[in-house]
Amino acid sequence: MTFTLTSPSFVGGTPIPVRHTCDGENLSPPLAWSGAPAGTRTFVLIDADPDVRKVGGFVHWVLYNVPGSVLDLPEGLPKKPHPAQVAGAAQGTNDFGKVGFDGSCPPPGAPHHYHFTLFAVDAALPLEPGASRDDVRKAMTGHVLGQAELIGLYARPR
Repeated sequence: MTFTLTSPSFVGGTPIPVRHTCDGENLSPPLAWSGAPAGTRTFVLIDADPDVRKVGGFVHWVLYNVPGSVLDLPEGLPKKPHPAQVAGAAQGTNDFGKVGFDGSCPPPGAPHHYHFTLFAVDAALPLEPGASRDDVRKAMTGHVLGQAELIGLYARPR
């Protein structure tokens, strides 16, 4: 079975609805996945915009230690270190300097690509809430069993 990540809000390669951006309600999109590899204990989700001229792109969301039994995330996950809707999970710090999700907010012009990447991990990560993407990547080194990706687009008017 293929490990896949989807959203009822948008299809891969299409625009992200305004409600999930800085021009709207800035709500995290609902996400769902299937086909996780055997042995998955937790999931890690990273949302980043590689079109920004910053090494590794601009990070919009870091979520980790999502229990392996969880197969979806609701829309509008609260911007709290431990969102109650996903028991056991922790949110990291994005490149806006905040914990939780902050939506697409590119400069006016061409569309940017937002990569929602879900990692299947064979362990819980020994990290406190507020960890950076780099901290999460280091902690999951050698523990990633697979990954799935959903790419959405967003452009602001000139």
